[in-house]
Amino acid sequence: MSDPFLYRIKAAQRDLIERCGGILRVEAISGFSKSQVGRWNSPADPDLMPIGAIRTLEADCGIALVTAVLAEANGRRLTDPEAERVQDVSVMLTHAELMRCAAELANGMAVAIADGQVTPTEAQTVDRLAAGLERAASDLRASLAGIKARGGEKAGLRVVGEGA
Repeated sequence: MSDPFLYRIKAAQRDLIERCGGILRVEAISGFSKSQVGRWNSPADPDLMPIGAIRTLEADCGIALVTAVLAEANGRRLTDPEAERVQDVSVMLTHAELMRCAAELANGMAVAIADGQVTPTEAQTVDRLAAGLERAASDLRASLAGIKARGGEKAGLRVVGEGA
C-alpha cells in the first residue's frame, strides 16, 4: 500500500472499528468473521471493508468516518446532521478541546521526529492525533457558526467566586 488514499481509508476503518467497540463487537454486529475484521483493522493488510459493512458500522457509531474519507477523495465534504447539537455546545468548551488536541498532536509529532526518522507506527499514531484535531476544529467551527447565526453570544467567562 503506497497510495496515501489507502492509508487514509485504513485509518478510518481502524477508527470506525474502535468507535464501534472493537473487533469482537464489530464481528457481532457486522456478520463478518473475527479474522476478517482483524484484517480490516490491520494497517499492514490491504483488505478494505465492503460498503454494507461501512454503512452498518457508521450507523452504529453515528459517525461517517470512512464515508468522509471517500467524499474528501472526490473533493467533497459531508455535512453533519449533528451540527445543531454542536452549535449549542459552549464555544469555550470546543475551544478548550481544540487546544487539548493541538497539544497532543504537537507532543506526538515531537516524539515521532525526535530521532530524525518517522516510522510507520509513529506516522499512524500522529495520524490518529491529527484526526482528533480535525474533529475538534470542526466542532469549534460549528459552535462559531451557531453564534454567528444567533447574532452573537456572551462569552461564558466569569471571575472565580463571582456570584457566590
